[in-house]
Amino acid sequence: MNYAELRGHPADFEVRYRFLVAEEGGRVTGPPRQPYRCDWAYDGDDIAQAGVFMIHPEFLSPDGSVLPQGSPAGSTGLATMWILDPEMRGGIHRHRIRSGVRGFLMEGSRRVAEAEVTRVIGLHMNPTATRERGV
Repeated sequence: MNYAELRGHPADFEVRYRFLVAEEGGRVTGPPRQPYRCDWAYDGDDIAQAGVFMIHPEFLSPDGSVLPQGSPAGSTGLATMWILDPEMRGGIHRHRIRSGVRGFLMEGSRRVAEAEVTRVIGLHMNPTATRERGV
């Protein structure tokens, strides 16, 4: 089941990504498989101060469909991005995410892929924290 079916709303945004090779400090084992649980950091942020954000990718095939579970992600490609904390969606990310914003897929404090936002999808219309909790 893909994230849209699971969560009942569209992705927040889309990125074009490139996994760093081991010589650049990236993953030694190469690109991951779907689903992949990593974090997001904005380019230019000091992660010691700003931290990283729980925003997970869902990798897309060249035709734009969601890769099936267990499929390897390409070393480059497109992914939809899902903000896991609804309070952060409105509190921080709505003000920062727009086409052209650069960031990184993170494993802990390590950058494993560089990414650039290609389009905003549902960020401004996805459920708020109170609606997601049924309040």
